[in-house]
This record gives sequence, structure tokens and C-alpha cells, in this order.
Amino acid sequence: MTEFIRKRVKNVKNDILSGITVALALVPEAVAFAFVAGVDPLVGLYAAFMIGFITSIFGGRPGMISGATGALAVVMVSLVSEGNAMGNPDENLGLYYLFATVILMGFIQILAGVFKLGKFVRLIPHPVMMGFVNGLAIVIFLSQLGMFKTTVNGEKVWLEGNSLWYMIGLVLLTMLIMWGLPKLKATKKLPEALIGILVVTGIVIFSNLDVATVGSFIRDGGGEGLKGGLPTLHLETFSNIPINFETLKFIFPYALILAAIGLIESLMTLNLIDDLTETRGNSNKECVAQGSANIITGLFGGMGGCAMIGQSIINIKGGGRGRLSGITAAVFLLIFIVFASSYIEQVPIAALVGVMFMVVIGTFAWSSFRILNKIPRTDVFVLVLVSGLTVLFDLAIAVLAGVVVSALVFSWENAKRIRARKRFKEDGTKIYEIWGPLFFGSISAFNEKFDVKNDPQHIEIDFIEARVSDHSAIEAIFALVEKYQAEGKSIILKHLSEDCKILLYKSSPIFAGIIEEAIDDPRYHLAANPEDFTKSLSEYKF
Repeated sequence: MTEFIRKRVKNVKNDILSGITVALALVPEAVAFAFVAGVDPLVGLYAAFMIGFITSIFGGRPGMISGATGALAVVMVSLVSEGNAMGNPDENLGLYYLFATVILMGFIQILAGVFKLGKFVRLIPHPVMMGFVNGLAIVIFLSQLGMFKTTVNGEKVWLEGNSLWYMIGLVLLTMLIMWGLPKLKATKKLPEALIGILVVTGIVIFSNLDVATVGSFIRDGGGEGLKGGLPTLHLETFSNIPINFETLKFIFPYALILAAIGLIESLMTLNLIDDLTETRGNSNKECVAQGSANIITGLFGGMGGCAMIGQSIINIKGGGRGRLSGITAAVFLLIFIVFASSYIEQVPIAALVGVMFMVVIGTFAWSSFRILNKIPRTDVFVLVLVSGLTVLFDLAIAVLAGVVVSALVFSWENAKRIRARKRFKEDGTKIYEIWGPLFFGSISAFNEKFDVKNDPQHIEIDFIEARVSDHSAIEAIFALVEKYQAEGKSIILKHLSEDCKILLYKSSPIFAGIIEEAIDDPRYHLAANPEDFTKSLSEYKF
């Protein structure tokens, strides 16, 4: 009991320190994604707080961090712009349509959890998972390159001269601290990301270096600063936009896309955190928690969100394992907004970029380069495809494309495995012994095995080594039986599974006389009846 308490107390310290680090990293990310979506920075910051807080308490994956994400922000751009076009420029209707869409998105995600759709994440093949990780690492890296730009006359231009060298130097210093600190025995338990941010921030403040900070980043984007109050209920959403079928027709497609992207990114991140921590999360519980969080976020003026892989890995690498780490990150983010905005605005962007670059290095599956010549070419293609589509489009399209391609490859490979061994009985009856899976992909190969016109008068088809998998297979058997009967030949079907026999009996009365129920094959008896198997074993002396 004492050991259990000691471990819990130790983890509390790690959760809190890791949560503070994540809170610092959340600030520029939430602000940047708000700018992408075309809304005020506080809309993104409030979303990061509320989504992170609620999912940390009720979600299915302790230690996973959720908040406003870029994958959702890019979809929200057109939603906000189309919504603004529906009214006068000063009405800002796009923002209210966004809140309504986020609420509807939340209900869709709750339904996904209630109907246990989260379990389908298990169907995602490993090459898709690896491609997702690599693609997301590239996306995170590319998103950080924008931090090497500054605003000049309203346009973003690359840093030059001393500003560029200061930025590069501070980024490298942060990365060096994060890399070297764990190697020192006395400092192994310190959160290297937090130490790196504090050291670099101290250098910038005391050296009075002219570099980009969180405050200048917000102001360059058109914001007024980090300072804000507590989130308030935005019931005016329902009075500023019409609640009718036209509104539903406008926001529903966006809500559906956002819900799908949010769930896919969250469940993929959940799987990744499961692998890193060697524990198991609850995907359906995460769907419900995320949906509930988005509903509340929409009501309180947030832009919605989902799991954030970068911040989640920062948390896990920093020792955050429990729900307290996510709660701490969310609470400290709110504290930054309400009480400590002037201090957080002094944190140099370079320190946060350095942390994210180390996340990129830790996220990318470098082992994928070593296994490229050791895995099937189709898996290599899927891996590269998912990585590329994640970068070019978005996560949802990439994962769906990867799953579809993997499924098609699997179906094609299994379609080629159907076999038929042919032999004759003494009375001239021809027997076809079918081997392999019989499903929609193998139907053509299955039909090619039979010579209806030249076969003898009596035919037996033995399915003991085959599995009839779907309706297409049943239809193929039905069509084959009809062909033999049209030629005036008798046909017997043997060793069909019970579920297949039931379906065939329902499909047509012609099967009543051609499916053999009396089984004389001992292998089939043993597989079908465990009691017979036990009885048979008892007859032998060992």
C-alpha cells in the first residue's frame, strides 16, 4: 500500500510539471489555429481550455491532450467566410454559425460513442498508422516554419539578418537542453521541455534580445493580446442566426466533416499513446467525452477541437500519465489567460518552436526507413500514400484512403487463394473440394473451377476447407446449383457452415434437397461438437 501511494504521489508531481509545459505549448498553437479559422485568438484559447479540461476528466485516454487543432481549423475557414457572407460585415454571422456547427458536431460524436463506432479504429492497419504518424510529424514541422516569418506592411516575410540568427540559435538551444538534460543523472526527473522554455525565456528577458514572443505573435496576427476573462455563455448564437431547416442544411455537412476528422485524429492519437505507454484506452468513452466537450465549447464561445498529437507526446515524454496532467494543462492555460497574460506574452516563440521540433523528431517513425525493403510493396505504398495525403490534404482523407487501399489489397490477395481439388468416386460421381475463402472477390475464380457442361451426372461440392463469407458467395452457390439443374444433373453440397445453410434455405426452396445434413467426416464432427471431441479423446489411452 505504501509503495502504491508513493508511486501515485510521484506521478502527481510529473503530471503537474508536464501539464504546465503543455499549457505553455498550447498558447501559440491555439492562437495560430484561431487565426487560420478566421476568428479571435480567445475563441481558440477558450476551446483549448474547455476541450482539454472536459476530455481530461471524462475521456477514455488519461494523459492525452485535446484542444483546438489545425485539422479542424482548415475546414472552419470556409464555414466562417460563408457564414459572414450571409449577413452584413458587422454582424459577424460566421462566428455564430461556427458555434452552432461545433454544437452539432458534438452531438454527432456522442452518437458515434453511444453506437460504439470507436471500436472500428482497430481496423486501421499498421502501415496506415505509421503513415499517419509520419505525415503528422511533417505537418507539425511545416506549421512551425511559419514562426520564422514576421509581418511587414501587412504581409508575412521570412526573417533576415540578426533576427533570423537569434531565432535559429534559440531554437537550437532549446533542443539542446531537451536532448542533453535527460542524459545528466541528477536532472533525469526534471521536465526537460519546461526547463528549456524557462532557460531560453530568461536569456531573452535579461539580454533584452529583440525576438518574436507570444505577445508579438498575437499582435502580428491582428489580435489585441492574450488577456481575457472567464468564458461566458453565448446564448446569442441562437438569436443571431435563424434556427430552421436552411441553417441545418448549411451547417450539417460541416459538422459531419468536423466530427469525422476530430474522431479520427483523436482515436489515432489514442492508439499512439496506448503504444507509447503500453496501456489501453477506451475509444467509445473518448468519443462521448469529446462530443460533450464540443457541445459545451460551442455554447461558451469556443471553436471546438479534438486530440492534439504534438501536445500529447510532450505530455507523455514529460512523464504525464494520469488525468491530472491534462487538467493541469487546461487550468494553467486559463490562469495564463486571466491572470498571467503579461508574463506568458514574454515567452519567446523560439523556445516553443524548439519544443515542437523535438516533438517532430520523437513523433516521426524513423524505423519506417529501415523496414521499407522488408515489408510488402503494397504496405510501402500505403505508408507513403497516407503520409503524403496527410500533408497535402488532411488526416481524415489520408486515413480513409489508406484503409480503403489496404482493404482492396487484402481482398485481392484473398481472392487468389480459392482452390478446387477434383476427384471421382467409384460410381463416377465427381467431387469438388473447395479450399480458401469464398467472398465477393473470389467469386470469379470460384466459378472458373467448374465445367458444368462436361461434368458427369452426379456432382458433390465439399466446402470443408472453405468459408462462405458473404451474400455474394451465397448468390454464386445458388447460381451454380441452377446451372447444374438446368443441365439435368444432380448436385450435393457438403460441409456448409450452419449460418450459411440457414441463409441458403431462406434464399430458395431448391436447397432443401441438395444440402447434405448427415455428416460422415470425423473432422467435421469434432469441429462441430465439442462434446463429441471430448468423448472421442476418452476412447484413447495415452
